[in-house]
Amino acid sequence: MTRINPTFIQVALVVTFSMFFTCARNPVSGKRELNLMSQEQEIAIGKESHPSVVASMGLYENKNLQAFMNEKGQAMAKISHRPDLPFQFYIVDSPVVNAFAIPGGYVYFTRGILAHFNNEAEFAGVLGHEMGHITARHAASQQNKQLYSTLGVIASAIFLPQAAEMAQQGASLLLLKYSRAHETQSDEIGVEYSSKIGYDAHQMANFFGTIKRISDNSGQSIPTFQSTHPDPGNRNVTVNKLATEYQAKNPGNYQSNRDNYLRLVDGITYGEDPRQGFVEGNMFYHPELRFQFPVPSGWANQNSPSQFQMGPKDGKMAMILMLAKGNSLDEAAQNMVKELSLKVSESNRTTINGNPAIVLISQQQAQQQQGQPQQQQDPKTATQIATWLIQYNNAVYALHGLSAASTFSDAFRTFQNVAGGFRALTDSEKINRKPERVQVKNVPSDGTFSQAMSALGMPAARLEELGTLNSMKATDRVARGSLIKIITR
Repeated sequence: MTRINPTFIQVALVVTFSMFFTCARNPVSGKRELNLMSQEQEIAIGKESHPSVVASMGLYENKNLQAFMNEKGQAMAKISHRPDLPFQFYIVDSPVVNAFAIPGGYVYFTRGILAHFNNEAEFAGVLGHEMGHITARHAASQQNKQLYSTLGVIASAIFLPQAAEMAQQGASLLLLKYSRAHETQSDEIGVEYSSKIGYDAHQMANFFGTIKRISDNSGQSIPTFQSTHPDPGNRNVTVNKLATEYQAKNPGNYQSNRDNYLRLVDGITYGEDPRQGFVEGNMFYHPELRFQFPVPSGWANQNSPSQFQMGPKDGKMAMILMLAKGNSLDEAAQNMVKELSLKVSESNRTTINGNPAIVLISQQQAQQQQGQPQQQQDPKTATQIATWLIQYNNAVYALHGLSAASTFSDAFRTFQNVAGGFRALTDSEKINRKPERVQVKNVPSDGTFSQAMSALGMPAARLEELGTLNSMKATDRVARGSLIKIITR
């Protein structure tokens, strides 16, 4: 979860109330359909949303990969259904295997997905899929349908991740079938676009096998009926069929370009980047900002450039660390109370391991409608918030603990233990921890994938992970001198 960009909210509201109903021909399907958003509005929303994406995920700097992505993206834009759109392509600094697009031509690939491609054709197929969402106006139409529901959960999304998720899931159920139709159409477009710039779309189908393998290994396999995305196993079969049909109608020399692509990802960061913070032994360490604090045993966590979240799996409490706005504790407290509409019941000054701090106990006030009296929250269901504002190394950090008011007393003891453990990071091993990277090597001798990994010094415990990374099984044959990916630090 990330902080919502207020500018995006303003733009969304302007768009919502300035829309006028028109009928236009869809550039992909050719059918006339209700169009609630002009191309100019699409571009405006994309332009205003882009900074939020960058703030929440960060950009990954790799000149060669970025140049490759721009080159293929612009080539695909020229043969797309909307060549007049100002397409832009970005690599975001996330280990998650994902790609996504937002209105107006903005396409994002995580470094995680780039590490898992094994040839240019896989990349091109996914690129075509994401661009298809834009050219077929999927992003714009979804934006129209979700504006009202999204605005309804923005306030809770900042401090009530569980409630916000539930509300968003409720809205998403209404769009489930529609979204699946979009995904299926984008798969078709991905086959078309990647084939038109010379790539073998059968490789796009192969990558859905990688996606299914990642999902299965992480225990996140999702039944087809409950997923907004079609099952990756089903997509493998469908896309293979689409690729065969396209190539039968359009005979040509379709490329995969495995070695070229592998050389591009040689050295790419793999997994979590410890420089942005990492959890180890029930402790969160941030090497660059030089602090640490405990993570309660059994708690799940999620890290991003803008904030760190953690909480028990039952969702009954949560903690969030973020940078506060202000040069002093008092300024940070005033800004936070105002921006988050907090009603403060207690405020105390203290010191945490030598660092000046303020502890606030508060509740987030319900949003008041214009001309309506302030709504009163039910004390049994209201969310209570404990906030520690800690001044450390010329910055002020806000560590929030959230729980239902009825269980706040018990939760507060946990929050207090975490906040009390905030201190300077001085362990040089943690400070100098290096990220893991993908390294491309030549297979030393003919044999199986498993034998090659062993010969290259890879631990047996990571064989399945390495197999997924290379889209290979342990018994697959590999030839001496061929390129293969390993993981090093």
